[in-house]
Amino acid sequence: MSHLHNLLLDTLLGTKHVDSAALIHLQERSLCVASPGFTVMPSDVQTLVNGFAKNPLQARREGLYFKEKDYKCVRADDHSLYAKNENTGVVVVKTCMYLLVATYTEGMYPSVCVEATEKLGEYLRRKGN
Repeated sequence: MSHLHNLLLDTLLGTKHVDSAALIHLQERSLCVASPGFTVMPSDVQTLVNGFAKNPLQARREGLYFKEKDYKCVRADDHSLYAKNENTGVVVVKTCMYLLVATYTEGMYPSVCVEATEKLGEYLRRKGN
């Protein structure tokens, strides 16, 4: 797992526009790795998995409740969920085996967070993960 942990730290947190990141194993519905200090509760894991299991339009209409905050969903499709709450947000990218979760906070550029997360998601998909 250290390789995956290093990928999270280097490719996401290294941008300085990702506050925290995690990798969730889809089949086991469990947290694999997370950036230091970022805890993802089982209920949050379930929320994110359900965001993809449901019709993406439903997730877009209803939004997400993640880490005790309501987020407005601004994108929801088969591979990505983007949600925001005022000046913070969460980006979730689905690969074959994982959900890649990244958050940003006030003062960070959401577009950089999205780009870095999507690129890492594409890398993992190409590797069969």
